[in-house]
Amino acid sequence: MKSDRTIAVLEGDGIGPEVMRAAIRVLEGVGFEANYRYLDVGWEFWCREGNALPARTLDGLKGCDAALFGAITSKTRSEADVELISDLHGCGFVYTSPIVKLRQQLDLFSAIRPCRSLAGNPLNARDNIDLVVFRENTEGLYGGIEWFPVPEQVLQSIADPDTGHPERMKRWLSMPHTDVALSTRVMSRSGCERIVRSAFEYAQQHGRTKVTLLEKPNVLRATGQLMCDVFREVAESYPDLQSEVANIDAACMHLVMSPERFDVIVAENMFGDIVSDLAAGLVGGLGFAPSANVGESFAVFEPTHGSAPDIAGQGIANPTGMILAAAMMLRWLGDDRRALAVEDAVQTALLAGKIDTPDVTGHVGDGTTQSVTESILKAVEYSRNREVEV
Repeated sequence: MKSDRTIAVLEGDGIGPEVMRAAIRVLEGVGFEANYRYLDVGWEFWCREGNALPARTLDGLKGCDAALFGAITSKTRSEADVELISDLHGCGFVYTSPIVKLRQQLDLFSAIRPCRSLAGNPLNARDNIDLVVFRENTEGLYGGIEWFPVPEQVLQSIADPDTGHPERMKRWLSMPHTDVALSTRVMSRSGCERIVRSAFEYAQQHGRTKVTLLEKPNVLRATGQLMCDVFREVAESYPDLQSEVANIDAACMHLVMSPERFDVIVAENMFGDIVSDLAAGLVGGLGFAPSANVGESFAVFEPTHGSAPDIAGQGIANPTGMILAAAMMLRWLGDDRRALAVEDAVQTALLAGKIDTPDVTGHVGDGTTQSVTESILKAVEYSRNREVEV
């Protein structure tokens, strides 16, 4: 009997296909049934077609219940241009990160990144870390509105005495426009409100006690102040939850020195990206860090790590982050029982010392992607047999 679930699979490149295979094996191991729809994404499609996220892939997502995303290679514009096939040179193609484009195209505005100490992980900074980062996923400094070189009219409009900052612009206006680059940080009230409200709702629903906004309003006076104002307004609707605003730079220090003071964190796109990687480092590194990109009716689940081209194809990538991302997908689909089975199996394998890829042990020769996956599957099977005995 065919499942009525359809899951899009975007393996990507680098170690993406390797960790994806591991995650799907574990999903099958806990009895999750789905029709998997494999779709094209990644560096090879940029090189051959000038688009790392082809239109057919976006079309293929229609009718899917959720998506799993492996990892993709991302390079600078100049590096990307060089790797296009010769027939596409000079055709006006501009490289865009496919995961960023996917978030924006599908309006997956909330990136949810749990960071929790797992017992037995030798890389834990502390054993009592349990926090969740909510990162705004579609606006901010990653909005993609930038120029290099900056068109003359853009510089002039910023320097216009009626609308801009002529005194501040003097230095840049004196330079050739080809020597100036400009990236914008665009934030909307609605964008700020929905990510902040998502963080408070999550805290309320999951028995959390505190939500902290990480911002920099004393320097980023316009966008930062907007985010802080919205945060305080939304916080009034959740009187049972503690709320605080913290400067992003000081918060990074406190995360390293006393991470237990944080519970649910919410931040703008770039700040959220940085702080979630920092938090992942406290609980074992990116190999243990899952992530969900969630919109109103669709979600894409991925590990936080990148494509790791230096170890791609060697079979030594840590699949734990991808496997835990699959568990997050199960929870989002309402399958809490199987999600817990995956999480418990990961914990069992870790306590047994079976998650031992080089990122954990520090040297090659112990665990492999396959051996870690097998250990997690054995833990699943052992748990199933115990249930039958009971």
